[in-house]
Amino acid sequence: MSVNLSEESAQVSAFELKGSTFTLPLLKLLVPDMELVSGQLAHRVEQAPDFFRNTPVIIDLQSLASGDTGVDFPLLVGLLRGYGMIPIGVRGGNRSQNDAAHAMELAILADGRPPKSERSSSSKTTERSSRPETTQETVVVSATAPAAGTEAGSRMITRPVRSGQRVYAPVGDLVILSQVSSGAEVLAAGNIHVYGALRGRALAGVKGNRECRIFCQDLQAELVSVAGNYRISEHIEDSKRGKPVQIYLKDDALIIDEL
Repeated sequence: MSVNLSEESAQVSAFELKGSTFTLPLLKLLVPDMELVSGQLAHRVEQAPDFFRNTPVIIDLQSLASGDTGVDFPLLVGLLRGYGMIPIGVRGGNRSQNDAAHAMELAILADGRPPKSERSSSSKTTERSSRPETTQETVVVSATAPAAGTEAGSRMITRPVRSGQRVYAPVGDLVILSQVSSGAEVLAAGNIHVYGALRGRALAGVKGNRECRIFCQDLQAELVSVAGNYRISEHIEDSKRGKPVQIYLKDDALIIDEL
């Protein structure tokens, strides 16, 4: 029996297009001075290279939208890519800025705000309209209290780390007394201790300390990393999921052991 391959291929779906929501870091550009941006960006990346590596970034131009301020997009895109980030689009800005961004093949995204006439109609409408904007930004949580029993500079978080939040301890350990939700990210120069479920991403030793470890009471992570050596969810053994574990490096391999 002969088979018509073209008809058979036509019946097989090769892909699907679906709407989805992702939380992306937002680089809010406050000045057009690329030399100043480069210097401060280099300092941030030096503090936590894993925080920025292969991270998609949205460039926010709302602070520069008034007037005719130009943005050197070729230089800005080159800077971001040079530091390991992936610029994918811009938000806000005026027509000339958007045209310049489009010339660099950056997506032009809505700024998430309704027109002024709509914003002034009612406070409830404004609140509802602004909510989608908050889902687009990564919130950097400031951890201010030193963790008891850890080295100076370590940080303690007592509340859950919600989806879209990033918590970073640039010195010492990071101690989280609650859960880390899916879509959240926690980073530390030292060890990471999670006394609840770890469902998001955890990166310890982000400044290169290979002796650091990750401890959690319930492993359900999307990604874990120690000193740049990482493992994604698909490569975490089922036997270790949902259990208290410690994660560390041994001979350049990332080891996950039950506690």
